[in-house]
Amino acid sequence: MSGPGLARTYSMSVVGIEGHLVDVETYAGSGLVAFTLVGLLDTSVREARDRVRAAFESCGLDVLDQRITVNLSPAGIPKSGSAFDLSIAASVALATGLVSPAAFEDAVIVGELALDGSIQPVRGVLPAVLAARSRGVRRVIVPSACAQEARLVSGIEVIDFAHLADMIAWAGGDAVKAPFHGRLGVRRDRADAADRLLCDMADVRGQPEAVSALEVAAAGGHHVFLLGEPGTGKTMLASRLPTILPDLDPDTALVTTSLHSVAGLLPSGMSLMTRPPFQAPHHSVTMPALIGGGTRMLVPGAASLAHGGILFLDEAAEFAPSVLDSLREPLESGVIHLHRSGVQARYPASFQLVMASNPCPCGGGNGGRRCTCSSVNRRRYLARLSGPLLDRMDIRIDVHTPTRADMAATSARDSASIRQRVVEARARARRRLEGTPWCLNAQLPGAWLRHHSGIDDSLINQLDRLVDSGRSSMRGVDRMLRLSWTLADLAEAPRPTFDHIVTAQQLRNGGGHDE
Repeated sequence: MSGPGLARTYSMSVVGIEGHLVDVETYAGSGLVAFTLVGLLDTSVREARDRVRAAFESCGLDVLDQRITVNLSPAGIPKSGSAFDLSIAASVALATGLVSPAAFEDAVIVGELALDGSIQPVRGVLPAVLAARSRGVRRVIVPSACAQEARLVSGIEVIDFAHLADMIAWAGGDAVKAPFHGRLGVRRDRADAADRLLCDMADVRGQPEAVSALEVAAAGGHHVFLLGEPGTGKTMLASRLPTILPDLDPDTALVTTSLHSVAGLLPSGMSLMTRPPFQAPHHSVTMPALIGGGTRMLVPGAASLAHGGILFLDEAAEFAPSVLDSLREPLESGVIHLHRSGVQARYPASFQLVMASNPCPCGGGNGGRRCTCSSVNRRRYLARLSGPLLDRMDIRIDVHTPTRADMAATSARDSASIRQRVVEARARARRRLEGTPWCLNAQLPGAWLRHHSGIDDSLINQLDRLVDSGRSSMRGVDRMLRLSWTLADLAEAPRPTFDHIVTAQQLRNGGGHDE
């Protein structure tokens, strides 16, 4: 940190969920009065000049009556958003001698300034603090509204301010708070969707096979395809899948919370996300909205926001085929790489995909409801779901219309009891996979399954004959092997048996429905 005339502070540019350290250099000297910002800036960063000027004047600080140049470097890192405002203000305060020269030593500063000098919350505070800690930074300065989010990261000091005048006073300067008239007394926080999702698997009537299949899906992290007439309970089943999933592990919780922070979807003061997220985009969703995108400022899409949880595509056959097929790569890798002109970002996207669809355009055909579609129209409708995408679905469930007796019966299986079985099955899988990079059966590669999992060779050969006969792909066989391990874990068996292989094949084929 230099003395008056030339100063440097530090901020963070978040690209994807990775933070990049940005030097905020300020020169204050004689000459024509000006306030210039440089360094590969988008419009929102350039506008910081006006926000900082107004904030200083509102705090009674007359220090901008000279030639001031602020450089955000390195120039090769894209910079967008308003999170640089506070660091720019701190750098200007240092360069003009307003505060102590050592005030902001070894600190990363993020925050947006309002015209009255109040410090507003910004996106991406959690990944910014994580990146600062990884670079050995000792402390961060953040808006008070983001303090709880920042303190999720241990091992780094968090200092928070609600107003520029408070920060200036803390740094050894003198400032006042100007009154701001016309405030609106409303909350801007978004309600947590998980709090509104008051549902239980016990609500489901007449679908014991589907509930059992979802239990298998939850235990192994498998993808699910639900096929049935309108009103059979496909959406009800899918919306209750998160209720039988265990809490997120600490690492996944941090990543998931970071993704929601970058997207601006964390309510003010929200702590770590511990429950699996549930994303259900409308069938008119665009590709950038599903997988992420933007120009200068890339934001995560629904697939990344579902990281660690469920991505539910209702009426899957109504989605644009190109949009659906954009999920094929993240279903295999668990990561979305976005490449735009001058910008690249990496978003984690390890989710369980649940798709639901009617069997035909009119929605009938499986009983009770008369179908008016020709066989050609039925095949054409489901053909909107490409073969490679369907091949990535581990479990296919035919959901049938419940009878009156089914509706009157009381379900004996609630979410709590199923979740306990899921937790125990996942614990057995983790113990078995200790020393490997994986913790869920759905993550296991085919080569490892065939050579290191301990499954009897005769059972593997039996499945390989499906490939020889053209009834399955190699990927499909691998997914049946993963399913068989999940079934074994639920049954507390040391390894899959012939019965587990047969059941896995049945779950994979969905009872042989016509696609």
